[in-house]
Amino acid sequence: MSWLEETALLRKILLECELEEEIKWNKPCFTHQGRNICIIQNMNDFLALLFFKGVLLNDPEELLEVQGPNSRSGYRMRFTSPQEVLALTRWIKSFVEQSIKNEKAGRKVELPTHLDYPWELLERFKSDPELKEAFDCLTPGRKRGYILYFSQAKQSTTRARRIAKCRSRIIVGKGMLDR
Repeated sequence: MSWLEETALLRKILLECELEEEIKWNKPCFTHQGRNICIIQNMNDFLALLFFKGVLLNDPEELLEVQGPNSRSGYRMRFTSPQEVLALTRWIKSFVEQSIKNEKAGRKVELPTHLDYPWELLERFKSDPELKEAFDCLTPGRKRGYILYFSQAKQSTTRARRIAKCRSRIIVGKGMLDR
């Protein structure tokens, strides 16, 4: 579905909250003083409004949900009709207000820094110091992306194959999704 009416309603509500609209990741993203607050995501079965630091929001009605099993800070609201958007306007505005206050206060999401490296990657580091050095230079998010990708494979041979396949991207400092 295209969710045109729901998107138009969300945009109107968010712009009333004095957010600026930009296009990021090919989606309408709403910022406050250059800081990302939320983004509208078109899904097949629903429209989502993702709050980048949703984990910090007070949500007594439990309207926000974790985006996926590996998400750590972004929480989203789901909509399937214009009526749903209108019914939740008060909460949307509340979450935006809280998000702006959190940004002004400099609140950060505390993310765990420990990563569980798969055994196959540690073994590869022993025989390929160039890969280890390049991997150590990656940003925390890029490291996490690779580790999640490698670790999702059930078999050791698949994990080793994935590591070998990604080597050239790691060496040049690129993440899983970088072009």
